[in-house]
Amino acid sequence: MGDVYFYHLTRRSVADALGPLLDRSLRQGWRVAVRGTDADRLDLLDEALWLGPKDGFLPHGRAGGPHDARQPILLTTEAAAPNAPHCVVAVDGAALEADEVRGLERAAVVFEAADDMAMRWARGRWKTLTEAGVGARYWSEESGRWQEKMTRNV
Repeated sequence: MGDVYFYHLTRRSVADALGPLLDRSLRQGWRVAVRGTDADRLDLLDEALWLGPKDGFLPHGRAGGPHDARQPILLTTEAAAPNAPHCVVAVDGAALEADEVRGLERAAVVFEAADDMAMRWARGRWKTLTEAGVGARYWSEESGRWQEKMTRNV
């Protein structure tokens, strides 16, 4: 049964934080679905990943292509990602339900402190998922490095 990690961004944007989180997932041997709610926003995240660090490359694609099932990282608005992910990273209010998390190695909710709507969404996901018994860890970068601030059901 997977846990869900909540990443509260206070110093970086989702686009800036996504690369290192995805790199860590790939090093675990996981396929990842980055799930958003807006195709234009996913296009921006896609571009940020392509323009990422010069010393690294994150193999990924946007859903809707002929090789979606083979993508190590697939950016999608759909709940069922064809790349059979081990990890789902939810951004911008994307759906993430307890039964789904239980079937994954890991799930992540990534949200920016400056976005009030994202903060409300993340709090709602925390409440819903932890009340359903899902293990959850809350991480903040407020101190300048990631620190775990809260744990439930782990």
